[in-house]
Amino acid sequence: MPAALNDLDLLQGTLDLLILKTLTWGPMHGYAVARWISDTTDDDLRIEEGALYTALHRMEKRGWLESEWGVSENNRKAKYYQLTTAGRKQLRSQTDVFTRYARAVFKVLQVA
Repeated sequence: MPAALNDLDLLQGTLDLLILKTLTWGPMHGYAVARWISDTTDDDLRIEEGALYTALHRMEKRGWLESEWGVSENNRKAKYYQLTTAGRKQLRSQTDVFTRYARAVFKVLQVA
């Protein structure tokens, strides 16, 4: 039986999953990650700056991301994040877990 998720685990796991998926498109700075998620979801999901950078730093410490400084499209210094091999593995694993979770929630919601 899978372990139960608490609210914080669920929120962090969902944010991590969104960020990891976003970075499959290539290296991005934090603002570009948040903008991609917002644009892709038609503004249904907007990531707050504090939560975004906390997640990026946490995932970098875990070895899922690596970063380097570069220059943004606005000619500003920006930290660009990219997936590591461990990050790609984590994305696959989290995608499986989240898909099972979403299916279970939809089953409950469909009960008449």
